[in-house]
Amino acid sequence: MKSVKELISGRGGMEGERIGKSAGDEMTPAEEAWDILKTILLAVAITLVFRMVAWQPFNIPSGSMRPNLLVGDFLVVSKFEYGYSKASLIYPLTRLPVEGRLFGSEPERGEVVVFKNQADRNRDYIKRVIGVPGDKIQMIGGVLYLNDQAVPRQQISDDPVWCNNTRGNAASYIETLPNGISYKIQECEGDNDQLDNIGPQFVPAGHYFMMGDNRDNSQDSRTPQVGFVPADQIVGRAQRLVFSVDGHDTNILKFWNWPTHIRWGRIFDPVE
Repeated sequence: MKSVKELISGRGGMEGERIGKSAGDEMTPAEEAWDILKTILLAVAITLVFRMVAWQPFNIPSGSMRPNLLVGDFLVVSKFEYGYSKASLIYPLTRLPVEGRLFGSEPERGEVVVFKNQADRNRDYIKRVIGVPGDKIQMIGGVLYLNDQAVPRQQISDDPVWCNNTRGNAASYIETLPNGISYKIQECEGDNDQLDNIGPQFVPAGHYFMMGDNRDNSQDSRTPQVGFVPADQIVGRAQRLVFSVDGHDTNILKFWNWPTHIRWGRIFDPVE
């Protein structure tokens, strides 16, 4: 029979043995570095997959969608609204020579979408769907015509707004498409600017006609730099703002100025 001293000593020896094994199993610096790298790579992979199949964040760098989207708005774009194509991927996979969409559904007139502009180095553009395949599009004196029918618009104000990075008076309207979707537009240069009289143009199969809500300051399907947008170049539907900071009063990169310039009332607003 062992004495108390022997039992204590034995227990201590066992504990010491376990500690010794743990110390012996410690990773080398190279193994620790590789373990950290694997964790980072896994997190990056999960993030990239999430961006490709679910939601992707975007920010608004220009005023082409004023008055509805402002410089400094941050929003999320839903990828599964219209299905998936090469535009859903990340660079350089967006340059793959493939066509078509998987699980695709068609955008409706009035929805705000992000798409890749092949004529502008595959950059992301955000515009509103105005014409769908088969539509006849025309602008006469600033008034939009869809299939020979004038799209009704109602003037709501003539107040100072941002036009060409300066403050100036501009007429704002509520425009209502045939499917009942309404949204605001603004005319910085009146109704006789170079983009206020175009067409008629016929939207070909598998393409869409996109326009900015800032009608006189938007490079969209009315210009040769964009033209008709192929369905497989659509990234997704803009759904909701997640953050907004006044891009005219502070540099987006100077985040230390954000607290005094955050547009609190816009955060989590739906994109309409």
